[in-house]
Amino acid sequence: MSRSAEIDLSPSSVTADDLSLAVQLAVAVLSKTPPATWDRKAGSLDWDCWETVEHLSDDLFAYAVQLGPRTPPLGGEVPFVWESRRPGGPANAVHADRKAGPTGLLQVLEASGALLVAMVRTTSPDVRAYHVFGTSDAEGFAAMGIVETLVHTHDLAQGLGLAWNPPADLCSRVLARLFPDAPSSTDPWPTLLWATGRAELPGRPRLTTWRWDGTPRS
Repeated sequence: MSRSAEIDLSPSSVTADDLSLAVQLAVAVLSKTPPATWDRKAGSLDWDCWETVEHLSDDLFAYAVQLGPRTPPLGGEVPFVWESRRPGGPANAVHADRKAGPTGLLQVLEASGALLVAMVRTTSPDVRAYHVFGTSDAEGFAAMGIVETLVHTHDLAQGLGLAWNPPADLCSRVLARLFPDAPSSTDPWPTLLWATGRAELPGRPRLTTWRWDGTPRS
């Protein structure tokens, strides 16, 4: 899936189309997974691959609903109930019906992504909503959704033995939007993995703590 040689690396605004592309690429690669492998651990996470897709779906859902109220909350999250189904599992509002199998699981992911895509398309750029990493705008929530999608698909690809190398221009835009202090002289995809505590860069050890800055850029 390497597309780094095909695209312009100059940063620009993050869009709903970018988010839609990220989700569709993730669903496409994950659809190659044999049904019996979803209980494997997802990379360095403590969750199995099924739980990680549920968590990713929940992230996308949560960002969408945060933008949903006529006046989005600025002091906390929209109060859905997030709960774990086992000790140490992800605390989600979204859970996929296991009877539907992996096909149903990926439908949940695609549908959750579509909710956030729709909210990003229809929310005024002046609207602000709460996130623990900085009150943000629709573009910021799109960028957050892309980061969650790209890096959790990386976790899943590690656990499932899949190749995953997302477009460099997509990585560049979310780095510029959420990680403005990340190095700009290194390849965007490894840099995004470094910025999210998943890899080393030359001269830069793997981060043990990290966060993005979701506040809108002036």
